[in-house]
Amino acid sequence: MDAVVIEQYIGDLMSKSTAEFPIWNIEKARSGKKSGWDYIDGCMIMALLEIYSTSGDKKYLDFCDYYEDYRIRDDGTIDGYDKNTWNCDELNGGKNLFVLYRYTNKEKYKKALDLLYEQVKGQPRTPEGNFWHKQIYPNQVWLDGLYMAQPFYMEYEKLFNNSKNIEDIYNQFFNVYKIMRDPKTGLYYHCYDSSKKMFWADKETGLSKNFWLRSLGWFSMALLDTLNIAPDRGSENWNKLKDIFIDLCESMLKFQDESGMWWQVPNYPGKGKNYLETSGSAIFAYSLLKGYRTKILEDKKFQDAGIKAFEGICDKYLNTDSGRLSLGGICLVAGLGPEKDLRRDGTFDYYMSEPVVQDDAKGVGPFLLAYNEYKQIKNKNRGKI
Repeated sequence: MDAVVIEQYIGDLMSKSTAEFPIWNIEKARSGKKSGWDYIDGCMIMALLEIYSTSGDKKYLDFCDYYEDYRIRDDGTIDGYDKNTWNCDELNGGKNLFVLYRYTNKEKYKKALDLLYEQVKGQPRTPEGNFWHKQIYPNQVWLDGLYMAQPFYMEYEKLFNNSKNIEDIYNQFFNVYKIMRDPKTGLYYHCYDSSKKMFWADKETGLSKNFWLRSLGWFSMALLDTLNIAPDRGSENWNKLKDIFIDLCESMLKFQDESGMWWQVPNYPGKGKNYLETSGSAIFAYSLLKGYRTKILEDKKFQDAGIKAFEGICDKYLNTDSGRLSLGGICLVAGLGPEKDLRRDGTFDYYMSEPVVQDDAKGVGPFLLAYNEYKQIKNKNRGKI
């Protein structure tokens, strides 16, 4: 795939989006609502900022600054944000404010970071000490939530709190390794209910029934980003977290399809309606490529697997639809419960039942992050994409 084609696609996404109506937020578009403050937009803005950091093309920074400045008031309050939902997803967009504050020196971004950190300080916890995923999911740890919250928590601690609470961050990861990892496969279950009362939870372990590709991907990014942000690189805790990341990547390589991608439920390749899924595959392409570039993954096989994953996505799902480039194969959403939603029960059939869409930021954002890593490799090798 030619880099020019992909960058035209990025330009198309930006030019057809406004701060109120970004075309990549399919969930909001389907509901007829304006975009507010959510992790989906956070994924997309993060990808554009990463592209800016390597390309130096100011149009990416200008768009991201416009997008976030629009919804953050001068006093740091954020349109669409409510701390009292105690939702880890709400912290994801805060990661971009560290970058924008560094580039623009707008004090409103620092004030917004302080506001989000107030949520971190009060976030309800399980008995083991992990953040609840959301107020509506009490006593539950979701792999997704580690990505949404922990890199933000680590960066705030490093920049503004003298790293006072970084052991708490490490311990939340170590709890997930201890409780949610399946020793047979090396994969992690999507969710854990510490109360063991939810209809989808095993009554003895509290774990959900299956592994879900994108949640595994979020967890890999949580590990990688936290490792790269942490101020104590090389410490005992850091090395332990590094080993967990390497172990996860080793485990995922065993399930990589010959196409380079991974399946929606990765340990059941080709079963029933199972399909090769874009967002989780893109996340792992990014994690493997960046993990190798930042020297956390030392074996070149990881970079090779990341290249294969990115190229596999391009081959299968990047195509021209009605005269414009489009990225398909993206699972729109998946989760467990709450109690009133018995359909979301964590079974294999449930993960097959959620819509598969095109051009949603949960797939496009990770794809662009992976593209940015892939492009650096090709530029370094003076090859053509």
